[in-house]
Amino acid sequence: MADEKNNTQNGAEASAEGNATVTPIKSDLEQAQEETAKWKNEYLYLRAEFDNYKKHAIKERSDLLKFGIERIGRDILEVMDNFERALQTKVSAETVQTFKSGVEMTAKELKETLNKHGISEVPSENQPFNPQFHEAISAEPTTQVPEGHITKVFKKPYKLHDKVIRMGQVVVATAPKA
Repeated sequence: MADEKNNTQNGAEASAEGNATVTPIKSDLEQAQEETAKWKNEYLYLRAEFDNYKKHAIKERSDLLKFGIERIGRDILEVMDNFERALQTKVSAETVQTFKSGVEMTAKELKETLNKHGISEVPSENQPFNPQFHEAISAEPTTQVPEGHITKVFKKPYKLHDKVIRMGQVVVATAPKA
């Protein structure tokens, strides 16, 4: 019986040793394959995230182009309401001065609204002609302003911040012929 006990113990030891040798050590190939699978999953995840980001950025840009004018639109609609109220007014000899001052106030309000949103008039009358802001539609001989300066403005030039958004149409002074 003692021998059986020893055999059993020896067998247990042998099987414990056998288990240690039976546990496979991962080969370099298997480790590389696992690491490759891990990196591939991370790449696919990042690619999906980037695709979602691109779609979101495109939608955001589209919405900005579509609805970017909303703030200035709301402000201009307030001015439009004042013009419509003025047009509903019955103008008579007694109310013409009040009507005129109301329209002038509304025009001033419109200019302030445009300035608030970065749209400003480029001063032109009696200023030197500047082809960056002005389009000369005519020339006029005069001594009232120096040659090359603007005598009349048909359309005022406007800029949005630093960019010209509308060229002015002007008449430029020339030296009178003797």
